[in-house]
Amino acid sequence: MPNAQVDRLKPLIPLGAGVALLLAGWFGFNAWAQWRDEARRSDVEAARDSVVQAAQSMIGSAQKHFADQLASPGVRDALQNGQMDRAAEQLTAGWKGATGGEVRPASLDGAYDTLGTPGNKGPSYGHVAALEAAMASGKPIAWAIREANASYIGLAAPVEVAKAPGVAFVRLPIGALTDAVNNADIGDDTYVALRQGNATLAEKGNAELSGSAESMSAKVPNSELRVAAAVPDVAGGPLGLGSTGCAVAALLCLLLAALIASLPKLIARRGTANVAEVDDSPTLADVTRPVAPPPVPEKPEAVKNTLALDRGIFRAYDIRGIVGQSLDAGIAELIGQAIGTVMQEQGLRDIVVGRDGRLSGPALIEGLVTGLRRAGRNVLDIGMVPTPVVYFGAYHLRAGSCVSVTGSHNPPDYNGFKIVVGGETLSGDAIMDLYSRIADDRLHSAPTPGNLEERDISEDYVQRIAADIQIDRPLKVVVDAGNGVAGEIGPRVLEAIGAEVVPLHCDIDGTFPNHHPDPSEPHNLVDLIQMVERLDADLGIAFDGDGDRLGVVTRDGQNIFPDRLLMLFAADVLERNPGAVILFDVKCTGRLPGHILRHGGSPLMWKTGHSLIKAKMRETDAELAGEMSGHFFFKERWYGFDDGIYSAARLLEILAAQPRTPTETLNALPNGVSTPEIKVDAPNGNPHAFVDRFREEAKFEGARLSTIDGLRVDYADGWGLVRASNTTPILVMRFDADSHDALARIQNAFREQLLAHQPDLVLPF
Repeated sequence: MPNAQVDRLKPLIPLGAGVALLLAGWFGFNAWAQWRDEARRSDVEAARDSVVQAAQSMIGSAQKHFADQLASPGVRDALQNGQMDRAAEQLTAGWKGATGGEVRPASLDGAYDTLGTPGNKGPSYGHVAALEAAMASGKPIAWAIREANASYIGLAAPVEVAKAPGVAFVRLPIGALTDAVNNADIGDDTYVALRQGNATLAEKGNAELSGSAESMSAKVPNSELRVAAAVPDVAGGPLGLGSTGCAVAALLCLLLAALIASLPKLIARRGTANVAEVDDSPTLADVTRPVAPPPVPEKPEAVKNTLALDRGIFRAYDIRGIVGQSLDAGIAELIGQAIGTVMQEQGLRDIVVGRDGRLSGPALIEGLVTGLRRAGRNVLDIGMVPTPVVYFGAYHLRAGSCVSVTGSHNPPDYNGFKIVVGGETLSGDAIMDLYSRIADDRLHSAPTPGNLEERDISEDYVQRIAADIQIDRPLKVVVDAGNGVAGEIGPRVLEAIGAEVVPLHCDIDGTFPNHHPDPSEPHNLVDLIQMVERLDADLGIAFDGDGDRLGVVTRDGQNIFPDRLLMLFAADVLERNPGAVILFDVKCTGRLPGHILRHGGSPLMWKTGHSLIKAKMRETDAELAGEMSGHFFFKERWYGFDDGIYSAARLLEILAAQPRTPTETLNALPNGVSTPEIKVDAPNGNPHAFVDRFREEAKFEGARLSTIDGLRVDYADGWGLVRASNTTPILVMRFDADSHDALARIQNAFREQLLAHQPDLVLPF
């Protein structure tokens, strides 16, 4: 372009660049405003959910205490004898903060007499409404009540008074709930409030926002309370763009401004550029130069090892340690070479590897692969996937061997290895053999390193399950992966079989920012229970950190323990496989064997541990197995390994085929009174030594003792268990009975025996 034309453009260039800069500023400001609003909304939602959780915890604790008081001998005897005044006195006995205990007949005689009268000394409208609600619903309720300018929480529950229906009532201070609101971490320009009906019990923030707070409200489970929240309205971005869209538009406008400003130089350079093409054709010398032969693959460079080998990371079921203390890439390389040595002795060449979402995973996989290849093994790396997908890969890719690099449900700084060689999950002596090979330097080094190939089999896994399972009717399911590695593929599988899936904490994050990914701990299910109730979903599904365990909650907030889920799975499998062996571990309920027998199966109790269960399944040819920890092993229609994702699909298949709702089906399973796993620090950090001594010396009269794994004591109406954890230095206990009285009796018997052997043992029961 001639210089004269360039000169004519110069006056327009500052104008164009200025307009582009103004647009960049406009879009940038809108991006910032929307980001601020999103952050403010997120903070208020977090504060709201914190208040909901605090209220739920307080009410749940109060209702449990109320139930314990109603079941106490003093209250129970008084109710049986029709002594309502005595029962009312006993209701608050020893209960700090509880007042106003009362018991009335179902007719609520006298409760209505003084309603609405001046100077009313009797029950208020709210008080009577709570009594009526408990009678109408047939279950305990919590109700916020205001009387004489004071508020309190009323607990009411239906009872039997001399075999006639009645209702019991106590008052509790409301301060814990109002404090939760007053302590909420929100800004002055936002709003949060605790409400019941049209009444606001406590509020914080800008009260001018109270009118719009219901749009962000969340119900407090098992009560009529809700927590409302609000943020100031912010107009949407230009052209309907969100914060990200506005930020991108601002960046593009800045680039446009820079481009316009540089136009004169670009035009001038183009006018003087040499446009002659360069001839890159090969010369005669290039064509006739001899071609070098392909290089022989070099052995992978060794990963630097900075840690000494720790025997303690070689556990009963797998290898597991703390990254940077007992485990690093160098240790992983030695482990890989030891596994490769075992494979070499068995004539096995190919092995599948994968990892979970922990931050240390890539480095450990690198070390593991280096060691396997040094031993001459061909490695198929399937990337970041749940442990059951690694197991599936061993079958699907016809390798027969695999290693999952995973810390399972342990804290973020843990990691480890779950190992299968030739179809056998390594455990016990086989795990210790790997340690011995490394310690004694008995590791095979192949003359030529093995190959490394990367594969993606996630869609194969999804389609394999979807080809076998399609649910009969849509079910709405909330899936909480706890930021574990199942967060991506778990929802995909359930959607592929026909479910409507709402993901919760499904972003894979090795720091586990929301809660610990262990569904066997009830407090890790709080978010899931709240979301299921808020969305009125059919079911809540929880996975652990590596996706091989399953947790389930119902619409009414019940945690369905895995031993009860195993009842449902067993009945389904036995319909097609009468007489099949159903395997379960020592922590499962005593009602399970009878349920299996009634459905035509053969129950068999065995040791806890996924590798031990899989070995016993092969020995007994069992069709199904399960553990109280949430591991389920389907041989029927699957491969016999523990898979929380596949188990969730089988569960939805069963529930969708039932005429009742999933909650009704699950709540109808045989049930009693039971505890979750109780974990107690072992004396001297040695749980096995304590359990061995306890097993030999403990005396339980009138009970049947089982020493398969620890000591399980079975009575006619319940049982108790104490065993040594094989993964952490703790004692694991569980109790299960037909009634609260039986449970208390069995726990007392264990407490006496345990303290007799170790007086300083700290027991939470």
